[in-house]
Amino acid sequence: MIAIFSDTHSGDGHELEGEALTAVREADTVIHAGDFTSEAALEAVQSECDLLYAVHGNADSAAVRERLPTARTVEAGGVRFAVTHRRDGGETGLAMFGRSRDADVVVFGHSHLPTVTETEDLLLLNPGSHADPRGNRPGFAVLEERADGAALEGKICEPDGTILESFELAVSASSDGEDTAR
Repeated sequence: MIAIFSDTHSGDGHELEGEALTAVREADTVIHAGDFTSEAALEAVQSECDLLYAVHGNADSAAVRERLPTARTVEAGGVRFAVTHRRDGGETGLAMFGRSRDADVVVFGHSHLPTVTETEDLLLLNPGSHADPRGNRPGFAVLEERADGAALEGKICEPDGTILESFELAVSASSDGEDTAR
């Protein structure tokens, strides 16, 4: 399982609860698109999961910015993820960022709005914010391998497990674990 988060915005912990906390604890890989806000929040998320790939966001402290890149590329579950907090140019800028990294999915945050947008050649995924939704529904995303292994079934959920949106991603034969940070 791959769990995807963004916009924690916490001063002293992760504020994960319910199905969101379960997803972090059970995931093979956790991806976070930035704005932990504090080093304590980053460390709290790290303490709950086995493998965390994260970037920093615009609201992160200097200590978090020193520890995390602004963007990175990760391969997990046969899918290549380009991760950033935000990009100028909206959907076009995000898609260009993903294409420049040969990604299948661009994971981003910043707006706190849970969103899945399919473009011609990749998926743009904002998991929302489970802790600080700012007028949006709180959210996080989970991807799990389909029974036949040919795709990942994805969903954006609220912390209580309510599904906001479902989607599917084809799986390639790429190797898991590649991580490049820039």
